[in-house]
Amino acid sequence: MAASVSGVGNPPAERLLVNTTSFQKKTRSKLLSIPGTRHSVQNGQLLVSTGVTSLDYLLGGGIAVGTVLLIEEDRYDSYSQMILKYFLAEGVVCRHELFVAAAQINPDDILQELPSPILDDVAGHRPVEHARLSGEPQDSLDAMKIAWRYQNLPKVQSALASSSRFGHYYDVSKAMEAEIRQAAKCHYFYLPEHPSQASLTRRTMLESYTALLKSLKEIIQSRGFDVATSLSKTANILRIGLHSLGSAMWGDDLCCHDNPTNKHALTTFLYGLRSLLRSSLSVAVVTVPSHLIQDRALMGGITRLCDNAIALESFKGSERETNPLYKDYHGLLHVQQTPHLNCLVSNLPDHKDLAFKLKRKQFSIERLHLPPDLSETVSRVSRGELAGAAATASACGSGSSGNKHLDF
Repeated sequence: MAASVSGVGNPPAERLLVNTTSFQKKTRSKLLSIPGTRHSVQNGQLLVSTGVTSLDYLLGGGIAVGTVLLIEEDRYDSYSQMILKYFLAEGVVCRHELFVAAAQINPDDILQELPSPILDDVAGHRPVEHARLSGEPQDSLDAMKIAWRYQNLPKVQSALASSSRFGHYYDVSKAMEAEIRQAAKCHYFYLPEHPSQASLTRRTMLESYTALLKSLKEIIQSRGFDVATSLSKTANILRIGLHSLGSAMWGDDLCCHDNPTNKHALTTFLYGLRSLLRSSLSVAVVTVPSHLIQDRALMGGITRLCDNAIALESFKGSERETNPLYKDYHGLLHVQQTPHLNCLVSNLPDHKDLAFKLKRKQFSIERLHLPPDLSETVSRVSRGELAGAAATASACGSGSSGNKHLDF
């Protein structure tokens, strides 16, 4: 009557087969960890910092590895080149490898002008609390209130910042030390020194981009930045900076004619660039002088071939430079395109009116917030009321002379 106990007297191998089940404990997949990167909480992409914390906030936390950021240059190429230097300086501090290509400026000169990192950046960028005057009591500060009509309005936060800190801070008034800069591995592509440009032929406009793409492909394969090779050893990031593509210095005539001869040369290059980046641990920042390209449809195609796209509109040389309303800013920033990575809807910025300004030591992007100019408003209203009163008096009292009261 006693039931037999299963497993009693069975060999150990047979007991092991009896106890095994088809259920397995679910474990998290091991994420790739590279210094100077972090994973996005929105789509899981591996992100790197641009070096400008406010720009990282606009792009959803940073630039995703394997994507292209397009910067439409301002008219004098001063602020767009500064963002490119921020991007390269962040790579030097994070010990990433650099690939810098240019046709007008020597890439070595660009690296020598990188901004200096601030070592005590954590303590130097805490929010500043306004000190209370010694002779002013605390009760009077608490009793101070603004007008009742503005009490329920939300406060405007001009600064763009994230709750989690990513990247470093830099001092644009100082150049990076040579010891820090030389510690990073850098690759250069200077078009005038390239041997393929010795003979000027009709194919020169395409040879410049072909040679650049070939050089970039060799660096990615030889240095092990492709995904298949990088996962089997210590991985690193390749930061690519391409300066002023599409300009005449690259042999391209996009900026010279309304109907360029090789209008698809740059778009073909961007196709090849994206195919290289998608299968490698690389990220690229490309600057294009969009204000010189006459064909806006072609410029739209160039923008769509990049994952991220921003445009810089500088106030230098325009009427807004002397406008008192824009005295706190140096230009406007327009977000032209945001990436669609592992999601159906892209992450759009919550504010479209953006402006940038260059302080003595820092470049920052803020929400454009123009304060009301009460003095001009009051004077304008007063002049309007006086003009209206004078017109009414002249119309009603045309038969009377002097300053007499009207009798209706």
